Amino acid sequence: MNLETILFYFFATVTVLAALRVITARNPLHAVLFLVLAFVSSAGIWLLLEAEFLAIALVLVYVGAVMVLFLFVVMMLDINIERLREGFWRWLPMGLLLAALIGVQMVWVLGARDISSGMAPVKHAADYSNTKELGRLIYTDYVYPFELAAVLLLVAMVAAIALTLRKRRDAKRQDIGKQLKVRREDRVRIVAVPSVRKAETAQDGVAVPNGHTAD
Repeated sequence: MNLETILFYFFATVTVLAALRVITARNPLHAVLFLVLAFVSSAGIWLLLEAEFLAIALVLVYVGAVMVLFLFVVMMLDINIERLREGFWRWLPMGLLLAALIGVQMVWVLGARDISSGMAPVKHAADYSNTKELGRLIYTDYVYPFELAAVLLLVAMVAAIALTLRKRRDAKRQDIGKQLKVRREDRVRIVAVPSVRKAETAQDGVAVPNGHTAD
């Protein structure tokens, strides 16, 4: 057993344990942190497969952006943990059934294919570009699935914006049209205030303007 095999089993074990803790952790904040750990360990597996671009993208995009966003959302929201746990035991048999079905499908797919020859990663030359090869495959062999995924993400983004910007009675928003139609007479009123001169005061029989003292 060489070093690469040891690292693979280490990262695989950490990934599986972190994924289990994501769905079993009682605190949502801990679940997000375990998901970050699962992504980092998965990036380690990608590095062992000489897919450096995918590993860096997984860390930068998911760990550096998406998970940080999830973490801030979980920390800012006042989540009722007891309410989230309602119905857990009621839906547990259905969840176990789906998990067993997914496990059977994975075993069936792996058993139907001859994967004995593809266990070890292919060694490439020093000038091999993983990013270039990935881009060539995306825009040649998988261009239609890539475009379909882009359209689906665009539709999801538009739907999220539409749901967020829906009109609600308790929401306050600016009306740009009304702001542009505002005139000076509608907002500013000039009032003439008469000036009042304070009476002069006398001290020691001498008239002294207000604010000065007599010697």
